[in-house]
Parts: sequence; structure tokens; C-alpha cells
Amino acid sequence: MIIGIDPGLATTGFGIIDDLRCIKYGVIRTPPDVLIQTRLQTIFHRIEEILELYQPDELAIEKLFFSRNVTSAIEVSHARGVILLAASEYDLDVFEYTPNQIKQVVTGSGKADKKQVQKMVGMLLGIDEKIPDDAADALAAAICHAHSQTGVRSITIPEKDDLVCME
Repeated sequence: MIIGIDPGLATTGFGIIDDLRCIKYGVIRTPPDVLIQTRLQTIFHRIEEILELYQPDELAIEKLFFSRNVTSAIEVSHARGVILLAASEYDLDVFEYTPNQIKQVVTGSGKADKKQVQKMVGMLLGIDEKIPDDAADALAAAICHAHSQTGVRSITIPEKDDLVCME
């Protein structure tokens, strides 16, 4: 079982898959008017609860990408830190992928936009409803890791009847 995480201070997405079947996905939100240490504590404890409940074997996470906004990159790095700490507490192997690597595996293009990633994640996992952006990115990281482990470089969309997402 693989947990994928899309770290963020305001919204952290998570998605758990097992043999390319969706087990659970969602987002952890922290309000902007709360102290940063309290927000980080919330993320840490929620990730711990998820790890305890689902007991994944591995964690796939996006590598930190520095864009023009250094402030948001620093906030994301704080969130990544507490997520990696939680992974360490649960003795999980952590695998990091760049956003382009994840997009390439999931959509076939490293330049895919969020909507394309969302759509392909839904198709691959048989999820009909709209997946929140951050949860879709987390599921995409988990899918990327699953495919990198098996050596598969292209993805075949499974039959709809073979897929179920339990929530």
C-alpha cells in the first residue's frame, strides 16, 4: 500500500492506493489565521492518524519545487518536514518525485496542467466525482511511485468494473 502526499501549509493532499486501487483520499486544511506551529502540529497529527489507520508500506511525496514565490516554498518545506517526521515515526520508506516526473507518468506529458492530472487520476482509479486538486496530486504521486517500482513506463487504463475507491 502506498500513500501519496502533496504537501502544503494551507492544504495538504493525501491519497492511498493498493495495486492501483484507490483506498482513500482527501485533504488536510489549516486556517491561515492560526499560528504556523499550530498548523504544522495539525498536519503532523492528521498524517499520523492516517498512517496509523491505513498502515501504508511506502510514502511518495513531491520534491520541493521553488518557483517565484519563495515564501510559499518555505511554507511547503515546513509542511514537508512534519510529514517526513511522521513517516520516520512509522518507519516508512520515502520516495520523492518531481512534479514533472509525476505528470509524465500519469498523463504522458511532464507539462500537463492540474485538470489533466485530475482527469487521468480519476480515469486510472475509477473515481467519477471531482477529486480535489491536492488530493489528485497526492494520488498521482502514489501512482507514479507504483509504476516506478514495477518498471512500467506507460499506463493502461483499467476497465471500470475492476476499480473501486473506498471512502
